[in-house]
Amino acid sequence: MKKIGLIVKEQSELFISKKIKESSACFIVKYSGLSSPDICALRQNLISQDVKLFVAKNSVARRAFKSAGLDDLCKKIDGPSGFIFIKDEPVNASRLLCDFAKTHEHLKLEGGFLKDRPLEKKDIEALAKLPSKEILRAQVVMALNSPIAGLVMTLNQVLKKFVYCLDQIKNKKAN
Repeated sequence: MKKIGLIVKEQSELFISKKIKESSACFIVKYSGLSSPDICALRQNLISQDVKLFVAKNSVARRAFKSAGLDDLCKKIDGPSGFIFIKDEPVNASRLLCDFAKTHEHLKLEGGFLKDRPLEKKDIEALAKLPSKEILRAQVVMALNSPIAGLVMTLNQVLKKFVYCLDQIKNKKAN
């Protein structure tokens, strides 16, 4: 019969491996020195973005990351580490983390991955500065709409000039 601690470690490793496969991005953070209410507030903020914060033993997390082929990230797992798994868009989550880290100096961004590409702290901060997906979509629509709107305005001006010219001819003949 297995000991409970061993079962918990195995389940944690399976959970982390599953989350790595499901996630489009994962960030590793150090939370040493954060109070329990601060960690709860961070979790609540992340849950509102559909992002999961998970804490596990470092040895368990290293095994899961090695089995996923992310050996580079194992060096960043040292001390109390949290793993933030992001399914969809990493921009909002990275912005939330960077904002939280500005107000709580004990939270430190270590790195992570984005679709099998390793990330450093500066990469996560650069992600936070990007506009959200909705804003980027709106900018693309505006860029596509701009030439069409310009053409419509040009054609409208031609019609206005034509009507103005006809009106001038009518006024000249009436005199």
